[in-house]
Amino acid sequence: MSDHQNETETTAKIRTIRSFVVRSGRMTEGQQKAYDANWAFYGLNLEDGQLHYQDVFGRESDIVVEVGFGMGASLVEMAKNAPDKDFIGIEVHPPGVAKLMMLADEAGVKNIRVFCDDAIEVMANCIPNASVATFQLFFPDPWHKKRHNKRRIVQATFAEKIAEILKPTGTFHMATDWQPYAEHMMEVMEAQTLYENVAGKNTFHPRPDWRPLTKFEQRGERLGHGVWDLIYAKK
Repeated sequence: MSDHQNETETTAKIRTIRSFVVRSGRMTEGQQKAYDANWAFYGLNLEDGQLHYQDVFGRESDIVVEVGFGMGASLVEMAKNAPDKDFIGIEVHPPGVAKLMMLADEAGVKNIRVFCDDAIEVMANCIPNASVATFQLFFPDPWHKKRHNKRRIVQATFAEKIAEILKPTGTFHMATDWQPYAEHMMEVMEAQTLYENVAGKNTFHPRPDWRPLTKFEQRGERLGHGVWDLIYAKK
């Protein structure tokens, strides 16, 4: 069986159950204007196939990929604070993509690009294997109800796909404010033979300085809610 067939089967397996709800993609007039004005510089297209980072960013650097960046403020802040790195955001909801591009443009942040597509498809078709320094997944939908737990994006097949695109010693960084999901993430990742827990076996990682504290997270802290970070390095 060819590598392409293997990759297709793996993608299909991951793709069977969606980990996100397809919400309305309708944008306000302002969001549409921001999208149209900024896409030519910041936008990446699934149909263009595998990325060549030198062509995209004009240099070789550590690549950081984040899936599900919401409205983009945190990712733009990270890119602004780490000008030596290049960032690729993947988000399915156009209003969030429009907002991220607007924020990046206003801040003069040029080391960031964005896909408005399903992350599974982007990883399968556009992200070269062994090319990513850091993969970020912050506050994904926890799918609280037990019957929906199978929809959680952090599953064994997903972790294996991340390992494929990570460089040796590259890291997979997760964060969640839902303790049962944090425990689920830990269970999935500790069972992996491709990774090593940076904080130590079965140990959560303190929030690193480079992950901005979001307004949502600050509100949660005031209410006494916890946040759990997990960082795993590819072996």
